[in-house]
Amino acid sequence: MPGNLPMRLFLGTIAVLLLTAAAWPRPASGAAAVTGSWEGDSKCTIADSPCHDEHVLYQIAEDKKDPWQLNLDAYKVIEGAPEFMGTLTCHYQAKAGVLSCTSSSREKDDWEFHVMGETMSGRLLLDGGKTLYRRVALHRVEK
Repeated sequence: MPGNLPMRLFLGTIAVLLLTAAAWPRPASGAAAVTGSWEGDSKCTIADSPCHDEHVLYQIAEDKKDPWQLNLDAYKVIEGAPEFMGTLTCHYQAKAGVLSCTSSSREKDDWEFHVMGETMSGRLLLDGGKTLYRRVALHRVEK
């Protein structure tokens, strides 16, 4: 019987690991809440700036290389046709319902979106969060 103790400890350890695996953090946790297609309006907040109000389409998907990251492909709609503007790198905090994004530009931009079911509101802050540049209101068009 004493020779079976190491085997029982081994099997017990395996059982504990299998039972606790569900509690381990998963990549892009809760990403289904934001992935898909979103449409809405992006409004400028600074008068006399190069900013223009736009009707926008956003495609949000999990990154194929980094499972902890989401990518937001942004399009503005001009004369009914989508025109690609760029991709933002994002992270979703499911508990807070917040999608935080940034571009790869040299400007320090900070996009923050609050997800409320099938709607999402957001804003673009520049200059390290000092300047509110845009407000965005979106609704989900496809999961």
